Amino acid sequence: MFAPLDGVAALSHLGVIRVTGEDAARFIHGQLTQDFALLDPQHARLAGYLSAKGRMLASMVGFKRSADDILLVCHRELAASTAKRLAMFVLRAKAQVRDESDQWSLHGLAGSAVPGGPQPPWTLATHGEARIVHGYPADGTPLALHVAPAGSPPPAGALLDTALWAWAEVRSGVATVSPAVADQLVPQMLNYESIGGVSFKKGCYPGQEVVARSQFRGAIKRRTYRALAAAVLPAGTEVFSPADPEQPCGLVVQAAPAPHGGAALLVSLQIAAAEGPLYAGAAPGMALQIDSLPYPLLEDL
Repeated sequence: MFAPLDGVAALSHLGVIRVTGEDAARFIHGQLTQDFALLDPQHARLAGYLSAKGRMLASMVGFKRSADDILLVCHRELAASTAKRLAMFVLRAKAQVRDESDQWSLHGLAGSAVPGGPQPPWTLATHGEARIVHGYPADGTPLALHVAPAGSPPPAGALLDTALWAWAEVRSGVATVSPAVADQLVPQMLNYESIGGVSFKKGCYPGQEVVARSQFRGAIKRRTYRALAAAVLPAGTEVFSPADPEQPCGLVVQAAPAPHGGAALLVSLQIAAAEGPLYAGAAPGMALQIDSLPYPLLEDL
């Protein structure tokens, strides 16, 4: 019997970019895939920061602490470079962009540790100086992100093993872009348009033409799927199909050990190859078993 998915886990793999100033919301609105101009204090946004070719350089969960103060939670190893790149485009906007990863404390909340129980994804709650972002559940267990100033008391709840939290992240189906997969995937390849990570109604941002063309012209040929394997595979590991063993049909985006043995993975695959069989690293190699997604994919608009 494995430990229940219930408690509080410290999240050292995540960092924080802070954007402040009179034009903070307007500036970030023009840089990311989601709408920050109309973002209210009760919600957060999942978003991508893209290259001009539409590839995801980083993924973020962002929210407003106030009208001129925005926090963006991303992979810690990408925080400094992403903040530096964003700052290059501030120009005359009244906004400052900083990597403040050391100034914030981040925890994952699962099960009974989530205040108020299950809430719709990307709902934002305020608890003093802390903010709680409700995410997608993991096999029915509610998950949330707790962000507070460094040195704040940790959120209440039993200590949750970080490996168990990593498994929950994978089971939620919401991928976080890490250095191993940065600049390789457009948002739809991670299902971001289906889980609230892309707005097709907002104005321009870097890479928008590629994202819109993929969506409106039915050019989405690759999706992210949950998968099971015998062991954890590093992010960036190529995935192959016996139908074409010389060319990879996808890659591992995220992986974590499963509490019952083996590993849970998120893999971005060509849709045509998703029916399997599939192997990691080579064909034949470690077999992958595709699992169902925990949310529906949007139809092409």
